[in-house]
Amino acid sequence: MKKLTKILQFKVIIEQDENGWFVASVPELPGCYTQGKTLERVRGRIKEVIELVLESDQDVKKNKILSPEPHSKFFAIEDINLSYA
Repeated sequence: MKKLTKILQFKVIIEQDENGWFVASVPELPGCYTQGKTLERVRGRIKEVIELVLESDQDVKKNKILSPEPHSKFFAIEDINLSYA
């Protein structure tokens, strides 16, 4: 008998820091973040970190399997400029 595979979806935020490193985080999974020198590297690493979080926290894994879509919906990213004296 064939085992069904669920596709779990996570929103990942990727930013670039002042040194050029890419930093990825998953808001849905507190403490789930990593960094890499290239986009390809940070994307691979964040997948590994997500898997580690799911393996180590069975409650999170169970809840995510029951509800595979992200809990939050992406809205926007905005730059806000303030005059500061």
